[in-house]
Amino acid sequence: MESLGSRIKQLRLRAKLNKAALARKVGVSDVTISYWESGAIKQIGHERLVALAESLDCSLATLLEGDSAPLLLTLSHEGPLPWEQVQSTAMTVPDHLPLKANWKAPCIMVTPGPGSDFAPAKPGDLLLLGPTHVFHKSGLYLVEQDDKLHLKQLSKATSDVTIQAVLLAHWRSA
Repeated sequence: MESLGSRIKQLRLRAKLNKAALARKVGVSDVTISYWESGAIKQIGHERLVALAESLDCSLATLLEGDSAPLLLTLSHEGPLPWEQVQSTAMTVPDHLPLKANWKAPCIMVTPGPGSDFAPAKPGDLLLLGPTHVFHKSGLYLVEQDDKLHLKQLSKATSDVTIQAVLLAHWRSA
């Protein structure tokens, strides 16, 4: 499996950027770019990952998973769950990605559909969801309530909603 560092380097070269130019675009030093590419720094914060993807003119999914990244699925209030859709592809959480919950099972990357209200997420944002029916810890969950899907903050298990997934990560669009 290709490392994040080698993907950053490959995408930087594809974008015809040297380390200094990429560093200026992302807002870090060229030494930091070298550390990322070599793997000396393995964890990169959400803001830097988003800035890297924008600077390298690629999707966040491509940065994290490579050119074989799964298609981005749209999250809507009704219809099949994203992981039940025909074109869905589960992914394993990369080790370098900081998450809101400890997660080792497959997960799925989605974006809220146009005209949907999944506050605090907006259309264009990326959400990493871990399909589950179990309450893990306090946080945002994709729940089914009144036959519709919603993002809801849960601080404990509750019987008035059906848990469908836990929100593992949220990247806001610019």
